[in-house]
Order: sequence, then C-alpha cells, then structure tokens
Amino acid sequence: MNTSSPRAPAAAFDSAHFRQALSQFATGVTVITTRLADGSFRGLTASSFNSVSLSPPLVLWSLGTSANSLPIFSGNSHYVINILSAEQAHLAKLFSSRGDDPWGTVEYELSRTGQPILKGCSAWFECHNRSRYPEGDHVIFVGEVEECAISPQAPLIFHGGQFRSLL
Repeated sequence: MNTSSPRAPAAAFDSAHFRQALSQFATGVTVITTRLADGSFRGLTASSFNSVSLSPPLVLWSLGTSANSLPIFSGNSHYVINILSAEQAHLAKLFSSRGDDPWGTVEYELSRTGQPILKGCSAWFECHNRSRYPEGDHVIFVGEVEECAISPQAPLIFHGGQFRSLL
C-alpha cells in the first residue's frame, strides 16, 4: 500500500507573501530552554507550538534547519517550553536575538532534570525529546511532557509581525 501523497503543484506565490498570510494567525509565544553538558543554558523564542496528544501527553514545536541551536536541541534529552505571559515581551525579544548571553539578566529556576524554567510564565512543560521530523526548512520536535505547571494570566501573542497582549 502506497501511503505517500502526490507532490503539490508549485506555489503561485513567493515566501514573503506566504509569511504575510501566516502573520494573520495569532499565536502564543514560547521560549524553549535547555541545559548543555557543560552546565550552560540555551533558549530561543518560538511561536510554533501545539498540543499533539493527551495520552501520552505530547506537544510539538519547530526550529529552522539553519538555526545554530539545532544541534543542541536535537541532541539533548530534555527541554522546557515556557509559555510567556503578556508581561514578558522583553523575554521574547531577548531570546529571539543572537546577541549577548541573556541568562545573567533572566530569573529562572531549575526543573527536576536541571532544565531552566523562566519565572513568571503562564505555564511550562518539561519534555523528553521524543522525536524529530525534518520537513521543508524546519525540524518538528515532538516532546513527551514529563511535568508541567500553570500560573494563569494574560498571554503574550504574536500577530501581524508584532508581540501583543489581549489587554
């Protein structure tokens, strides 16, 4: 049985138009964090986050294949998905730049496996790095949630190329 589907015809639009259309979908904003073997931390801002399954508890996020942190997140056994609150736009900007190491200015605590959890988030999910699927110019990460916590508050959202809140 052939389960593959035929290729779609070539798109009649360019990537800039596609990106603009995607920007009309409001998403939550997360910072994915992990600990390296040398004890240092890495984090990145991602708006590509979704639930996959309740049993087992699975979530997904994606990372560009050209990201310099791809080998780090591909190779680590655990990471934390921190869902940012409306008050944390500064963290989204901080972790989306390739500037200085942000960890000296960020408040965090450590999970049971030593992963950094950002303080003040709406929720967080500590995940076992279950599987990865290369698709197009990104890799889709599926994490099995081992622990999570919530602190309900107004969310930070990304819409039209800008960070916003519902307030």
